[in-house]
Amino acid sequence: MCLGLVVGFGLSPVLAVGMMLLAASPGGTTANLFSHLFGGDVALNVTLTAVNAVLAVVTLPIITNFALRYFEPDIGQDGLGLQFGKVLQVFALVLVPVVVGLVVRRRAEAFARCMDRPVRQLSVAVLVAVIIGSLVAERDDIVDYLVEAGPAALAFCVVSLTIGYFVPRLLKLDKPQAIACSMEIGVHNSAVAMTLAISVLGSVGLAVPAAVYGVLMYPVAALAGMLMTRGSRTAEEPAP
Repeated sequence: MCLGLVVGFGLSPVLAVGMMLLAASPGGTTANLFSHLFGGDVALNVTLTAVNAVLAVVTLPIITNFALRYFEPDIGQDGLGLQFGKVLQVFALVLVPVVVGLVVRRRAEAFARCMDRPVRQLSVAVLVAVIIGSLVAERDDIVDYLVEAGPAALAFCVVSLTIGYFVPRLLKLDKPQAIACSMEIGVHNSAVAMTLAISVLGSVGLAVPAAVYGVLMYPVAALAGMLMTRGSRTAEEPAP
């Protein structure tokens, strides 16, 4: 889907690879938070996040390497999947935090509940800092990047949330499960995508789509959540 959007919007090679890197990144704790806020099946959401994190260890390097070869951006010759050390960095960035969170939640539930809000706040602060840093580093080209990457990032977010909701509903899943799927598919881990772009691939330009997406994701996901729950809330109101 993302490849089709990238080609359809005619993105430059650097931004195209950045979008593919974003698409390959798994959902994060923000997806779980949105699922909780809008009545989704949080347990399912957490499970999907863990499964996606494990799968991303394999799929993220493959997809990124494919994108680097297909679009050939001017950032160097090596693909992410060609070096074992880079794969280990992906493993550490994607899987280790999820495993630590699951272990802490299972073995120290009271501590996990106590730390839940501070950790979420810290995660948002880190994401904001990374977004600002990426935008400042590319300040000379930021307007062009925003104009070029903004519509594609917005479309990717909207389409992902829509497919994530309606496909499960067509498969007869209940509304909370569909909301959980929608948030997991539509809310990607922008921080992971930006960190990989900057620290592993050494290109701030690759991080721009994730930075733009990280800004657009919150209001779009919130609006989608309100639309998904609108019917349920109306049905719960007593008849006059």
